[in-house]
Amino acid sequence: MKASITGLVVGLLLALAAIAGGFTGFLLAVVLGAAGFALAGRLSGEIDVFERFRGRRD
Repeated sequence: MKASITGLVVGLLLALAAIAGGFTGFLLAVVLGAAGFALAGRLSGEIDVFERFRGRRD
């Protein structure tokens, strides 16, 4: 799936969350979406989530 199509779907889902749940529902959708993105990226090996939390070691 192209990134533009994925962005469109995510935007529509966030709009539905804002309509149905108000601002709290919108924030919950954003947080859960980010967590799902990080988890899926980690499992597929596309991103290294823990790299962001490691300190700089020489």
